[in-house]
Parts: sequence; C-alpha cells; structure tokens
Amino acid sequence: MSLIPSFFGNRRSSAFDPFSLDVWDPFKDFPFSSPSSLSTGSSETSAFADVPGLKKEEVKVEVEDNRVLQISGERNVEKEDKKDTWHRVERSSGKFMRRFRLPENAKMDQIKASMENGVLTVTIPKLEVKKPDVKSIEISG
Repeated sequence: MSLIPSFFGNRRSSAFDPFSLDVWDPFKDFPFSSPSSLSTGSSETSAFADVPGLKKEEVKVEVEDNRVLQISGERNVEKEDKKDTWHRVERSSGKFMRRFRLPENAKMDQIKASMENGVLTVTIPKLEVKKPDVKSIEISG
C-alpha cells in the first residue's frame, strides 16, 4: 500500500491520527442547508446545533442588515495529566462559523437563541402569509 493516496485524499478519519483531515462541524445536521428548507408552513422555524463543551459566552449569534444569520465560536481545550515520573499536556483549538440567508418573511427583530447542555437552539419567527381565498367553480356540461 502506498503512502501517497493517504496523503492526498482517500483518507479515513481516525481520532488518533494527528494529521486527520476531519473538521468539527457543529452544523452538520442543521436544516438550513437550502433556502427552500426555511419556507415551511409553520409560523416559526427552529434549528439546533451541537456545540458540546462550549459555554454560551463562547458562541456568537448575529444578524446582519442584509438578512444573514451568522453563528460563530471558538473552542480551546487543554488537558493535563501529571504523575510522579511524567507530565503530559494536550491542547486543541478550532474556530467555526456558519452563515445563513434568512427568508423575506422572517421577523428579524424577534429572533431568539438559547443554549442548554451543549445544544444551541435558534428560533426565527415568520410573518403570517395570508393564503388566497379559493372558490370552487362548478363545471357544467
């Protein structure tokens, strides 16, 4: 087996591989992957992101003027083990950011975010869209 394919692709992820190309994505199951996913019939849309180990102070939820919701944060972890004959310190860090264009019917001033047990919940209320009145017409013949 050659080392070249594992260097330039076709890598399998491993928690023990320090050169693994896996990137932590807290939004991998976020329902905002397409604009059509926001146009459901309910009056409110909620989405969840797993951000385990982060405090709410380490995560930012912002809305820009042009209807873009931005969620970002940074994770810094340091693990230290000490014994009589050795001392080991492991450090890892990473940043994440995800941006979503909000639909025209989103109530920009009523967006809420909460975080509980490492799960960030963002709730976006939507304006009620009046459905057109439909009148059945009998067909004669």
